[in-house]
Amino acid sequence: MDFDFIAKFYPMYIKAGILTLELAFLGIFFSITIGILCMAIRYFHIKPLKPLVTGYIELSRNTPLLIQLFFLYYGLPKLGINLSSFSCAVIGLAFLGGSYMAESFRLGYESVRISQIEAGLSIGLNKTQILYHIVSPQAFRVALPSISANVIFLLKETSIVSIVALADLVYVAKDIIGLYYKTDEALFMLVMSYLAIILPISFALSIWEKRMANARS
Repeated sequence: MDFDFIAKFYPMYIKAGILTLELAFLGIFFSITIGILCMAIRYFHIKPLKPLVTGYIELSRNTPLLIQLFFLYYGLPKLGINLSSFSCAVIGLAFLGGSYMAESFRLGYESVRISQIEAGLSIGLNKTQILYHIVSPQAFRVALPSISANVIFLLKETSIVSIVALADLVYVAKDIIGLYYKTDEALFMLVMSYLAIILPISFALSIWEKRMANARS
């Protein structure tokens, strides 16, 4: 292991790691937003949109992120729509993650007893107030472990975005291997970079889950 080489090139991984974090943050944010919208459509029984939500979830969950990115980066330009590599990566992560978040929120929503919703209606609350004051707090606690798993899943899925020429961690590692043939060093820095990103987030989410579980009990 050439540690002098690692010391020289690790700043490239730091820069790529920052890009990966920005990408992951935006992808996760929009995924949660999409998941909430899908859950709201189901909750309010918006009939024209419910089939679209079901179709989106099935399409998203049953196609690989790699294929989705290929379509965004190589397919859309043929339709006259040109997106940057970063935009394609964010949209791809959001499109994939949104369906998983939607199912997590659905799981939480279905855990709330109908009797509680009926009790809210009986005291004069409308459906929006019931969603905000009764359903959402309970649903979120139940869905949190699943949401946390989705967050880690999307963080790891950022390793795919190098196929759209985005200089993320995997792209930098492949570049270094191709130029200097330092495979062991490049992969070591890649593994350490992902661990530095994912482990603290995973640890923080675990603590949050435990606190929410204790608050519920």
